[in-house]
Amino acid sequence: MKTTWFMLTMIGKDKPGMVAAISGALADHGVTLGETSMLRLGGNFTVMMMVSGAADEQALRESLAPILESQGMCLHVDPIEGGLHKHVIPNVHVTVSGADRPGIVSQVTAVLAEMGINILDLESDVAGTEDKPIYIMQITAVSTLDIEAIETALSSVRESDVSVSVSAIETYIG
Repeated sequence: MKTTWFMLTMIGKDKPGMVAAISGALADHGVTLGETSMLRLGGNFTVMMMVSGAADEQALRESLAPILESQGMCLHVDPIEGGLHKHVIPNVHVTVSGADRPGIVSQVTAVLAEMGINILDLESDVAGTEDKPIYIMQITAVSTLDIEAIETALSSVRESDVSVSVSAIETYIG
């Protein structure tokens, strides 16, 4: 029998206990978690999780309704393919920083896409002050290219007063 999977996306103002409430409600209804990503963004807490075990989308929504209301969260549900046990190991790390301006993410990711580099994770933050914001971005990716080729391709980004560094990620699998 094929397992039905859903991707849940939930967002609400950050406060203690959100993860416990959500995961508890799902467990109480026999729902299993797959891969998840949960983080605080600008005072909000964002949850993305793959789940299975719900009879259908409506049952899933009903099991979460009291928690979402009490936590003040919004929910989005999408049916997806499970795709578990297909972990991809990153081998490249890209760090970008510079005076915040529109287009930094677009510029960097366009270069990486053109080179066939698969971004697995992208995190960013705005540091500095309101008057002088600094954009910081960390990317982990998979590439068949050597670090020097990636460095060379990203040189156009450096010309726009943005610092870029590329390093290999050494992963040891026992």
